[in-house]
Amino acid sequence: MKTKAVRLYGENDLRLEEFELPEIKDDEILAHIISNTVCMSCHKATIQGAKHKRVPNDIAENPVIIGHEFCGEIVQVGKKWADKFNAGSKFTIQPALNYKGSLYSPGYSYKYIGGNSTYVILPNEVMELDCLLEYNGGAFYFGSLAEPMSCIVGAYHANYHTMPGSYIHSMGIKENGCLAILAGAGPMGLGAIDYAIHCDRKPKLIVVTDIDETKLNRAASILTKEEAKKNGIELIYANTSKYEKPAEYLLSLTDNNGYDDIFIYYPSSPLVETGDKILARDGCLNFFAGPVDPKFSAEFNFYNVHYMSTHIVGTSGGNTADMIESLEMMSSGRLNPSMMITHVGGLDAVADTVINLPNIPGGKKLIYPNIKMPLTAIDNFCELGKTDVIFAELHKIVSENNGLWCYEAEKYLLANAENI
Repeated sequence: MKTKAVRLYGENDLRLEEFELPEIKDDEILAHIISNTVCMSCHKATIQGAKHKRVPNDIAENPVIIGHEFCGEIVQVGKKWADKFNAGSKFTIQPALNYKGSLYSPGYSYKYIGGNSTYVILPNEVMELDCLLEYNGGAFYFGSLAEPMSCIVGAYHANYHTMPGSYIHSMGIKENGCLAILAGAGPMGLGAIDYAIHCDRKPKLIVVTDIDETKLNRAASILTKEEAKKNGIELIYANTSKYEKPAEYLLSLTDNNGYDDIFIYYPSSPLVETGDKILARDGCLNFFAGPVDPKFSAEFNFYNVHYMSTHIVGTSGGNTADMIESLEMMSSGRLNPSMMITHVGGLDAVADTVINLPNIPGGKKLIYPNIKMPLTAIDNFCELGKTDVIFAELHKIVSENNGLWCYEAEKYLLANAENI
């Protein structure tokens, strides 16, 4: 079977190509990809090429398909897995396989599996590690967003606090504590706010900072203070660029007692140092945003580490349990990751999107690999709709959904867009 895919050959060398997939082996599964969302990790892998820890050294001769946030349908099941999986079923995967200690992962490391493709072959290890997950939702893009949401969920579970007189750690954010999400008005930050409001282990206060007023206003209009209050949480949005001493201002919101949990959503040394300054006793700072620079560093107050028990953790991806939790919360309506999506495009838009991702404003970029479509901001649907009937209808649909991408928009686009 032929597939079309965007493959990585080297640093900033992405190519949209059509090629033949081999016949599947008895322990493999053939699948059709319907949606994929673009992650900053794809950009990092692309600009680093074989220097990236997850990318093989021989990609110039054996290119890999990029994209790891995908959802689709099973087409054909090898004999080994015939009793467990069925053709026609919807699926998503947990790409952080950690197979036999290897960092190799779908979307970074494999010739025949990646989200920016029409058809792929799922290798045996995906099923062997229970990383092929059934998806029973309607919208395919929800299945794609389960992976980035699992990273958020995993970070919340990875935070920890000490128990006085014991070396046992209490895992997770502090219940009824103070939580700060720094640089949190971007797409992943929105997911973090949504999860904090609706998860089972809730803080009493959430403070979200950013220096972009437009992004803060959008976040506040979607994840409202009223919704947080219904869940017993005080939610504050703060533009820290307005304050000469942001740490002092943020501390004042906690009666100067500090924050029990802090998440850093942008790799900035001053931001990390601000987080350090506002930690409460036994406070946990989670450095969520992975930097491109391998020498990235920041100052940290080790006096407080010793006497105030402050500490730091970092997470990169979630595990299968985190992804299952994300899928369950989305299916039950407790999470709505639609707010993360600001742009939509087809397979022909992938290469430019991934390479230039840091320079493209907005949130998550959603790709439908089976169609042709330039990467398009949802906010531009109205203007484009003046001359294009498809964008006119998409604008109408999303306008009826608070300006957010939705299942109805996906169905319409897949039924009417030009095939790749």
